This record gives sequence, C-alpha cells and structure tokens, in this order.
Amino acid sequence: MKKLINDANNLVHESLVGLAMAHPDILKVSFDPVYVMRRDAPVAGKVGIVSGGGSGHEPMHAGFVGRGMLTAACPGQVFTSPTPDQIEAATRAVNSGAGVLHIVKNYTGDVMNFEMAAEFCQTDGAKILAVVINDDVAVEDSLYTAGRRGVGTTVLAEKICGAAAERGYDLERIGALCRKVNENGRSMGMALTSCTTPAAGKPTFELGEDEMEIGIGIHGEPGRERTHLLNAREITTRLAETILADLPFRTGDSVIAMVNGMGGTPLMELYLVYQELARVLRSRGIAVARRLVGNYITSLDMAGCSITLLRVEDEFLALWDDPVLTPALRWKA
Repeated sequence: MKKLINDANNLVHESLVGLAMAHPDILKVSFDPVYVMRRDAPVAGKVGIVSGGGSGHEPMHAGFVGRGMLTAACPGQVFTSPTPDQIEAATRAVNSGAGVLHIVKNYTGDVMNFEMAAEFCQTDGAKILAVVINDDVAVEDSLYTAGRRGVGTTVLAEKICGAAAERGYDLERIGALCRKVNENGRSMGMALTSCTTPAAGKPTFELGEDEMEIGIGIHGEPGRERTHLLNAREITTRLAETILADLPFRTGDSVIAMVNGMGGTPLMELYLVYQELARVLRSRGIAVARRLVGNYITSLDMAGCSITLLRVEDEFLALWDDPVLTPALRWKA
C-alpha cells in the first residue's frame, strides 16, 4: 500500500485539520464530537441542512459544507457511519429555530444513527425531518443496505435543498423537495479496480487485469455482475440504459447529468464517459439541462465511475443555478 498518510488510525482527524486550515472562510470543524459546519451557522431564520457518512468518499460530505449547500456534515471513520452523538451535536449547532433537514444515504448504520440523533434532539422540541436517498439501481439489497443504496443523487439533493434553505423555504417544503429529488434521481456505478482502505492495507476485493465489476457500491460492495473488460462506450451505454429504464426516463425529459469519478480515474476518462452519455441521451430524445463531471462521491482510490441522472423541472434548475460556495462545489458566489 502506498498512500500519503502518517498514521492510518489518525487519518480522518488529520485530514479534517487540513480541511479547516484550507477553508477557514467557509467552514469550521468541531473535533469533540466530530462535525464540520458553516462558518456563519446557525443562520437566523433558515432551515439547517445536515448530512454525513463514512469518510473515504470525499469530497462528500464535508466538502459540500458552505453557502448554498450543507450547513453541517458528520464524517465517520473510513467507510463507517457517524455516531449519534456527532449527528446530534451538529444538528443542535446549526439549528436556528427553523428546524433541520437530515439528508441520509440509505445504509443501515447511517439510517439508524440519524434516527437516534433526531430522537435526542426532538426531546427538546427541535423540529427535525429526515429524507433517505436510495437511488442506486444496481441492486435491491447489499451488504450494508436494506433496499437500494444511496449514492450520487445525494450530491444533487444537497445542492438543491441547500439553495432552498438559502431562499427561506420552510422545513416541510424543503423536505418535500428533497423527497421529490430522490424520486426523480437514479444512479449506477462500476469499478475497474478495488479500493484499498488504509486500515486494511490491501485491496477490498480482487479484479483480474481483464475484469470489471458492474453495479459496484461505494464501499466496495459487490455489484450486479463481474464481466470481461469493456470499452468506454460499452460501459457507458450499459450503465445509462439500466438507469434510463428504471425510472423510466422518457423522450422529452430534461435531466441534470453527473459523471462521477470513484477516486482513481483521470478526468480525461470521465469527460470521455460524459461524451458517450450525451450520445445515449441524445438518441433517446432526452435533453441535458445541466451537467457535472468530476470526483464528487468517491471510494478512496478506486478506479471507475458512476452516472447519475436527475429528471428536472423549472424549480430544480432554478435552485441548482443559485450561488454555492463550498470547498468542492462553487459558482456565482
């Protein structure tokens, strides 16, 4: 294993120290318990947006804390859910009195711990809503999940709901908006290599030189199938057609399209995948209203990619276009 680390057991802490030092104008970090929050939180009269999950998926979630997106994020240890006390503390810290929305990826530990934290906060009368994101079309159940996994649509929901909070939407309206984003978003990924967790020091699974995994999870969970290596056009077509059939997307739809790297894929290759995705969508009469290409929800150093398509309407697009200023996503700010 070759990684830029000092001590595998202290990696998350040291990374968060660096995050705080690199972006002091945007965010601040609490280390006991651990959470990342907007520098100016709580924002008076505005709903707080809190998410979180295991580390190793950067920039998700801490890299999306800031104006127009998350109010706070709770990073667990690598591929490990944040604890209820982290989530409770972050929720209390950002609650202005207007309530807090929890955006939760559908992994068993995340769902359970966010539920516990919400119950703790509600004993004091805090208004908490939770929306579970379950957009992965690859498999129905996995090692970490009852039902579909939550993946790339989470990024889009955090941006859209964060913009809604900036506009002053109330908690019920933002919760309904988040559910609608989840209902209209679908994702699927693939891997060319395994990731290597620092604690284990070896690949999570083995792939032969001529093999790939279709439908992989962001923790290295098995996908739909292991198959011989395909070219970029074949891979993109297989992912896109599976996603399009699931909602289903139809001729005349408009989408936000995200091509996401899993951490170890060059941007050159991701743009190639986007070209192929645009070709598939064009052939189906589906318009790309907005697009996002890069590393947004990763799996450490895994080589591979995922595709997310969100069917959009005017409100989604207006909120997507609103200013955002976070370490990983920023425009118009």
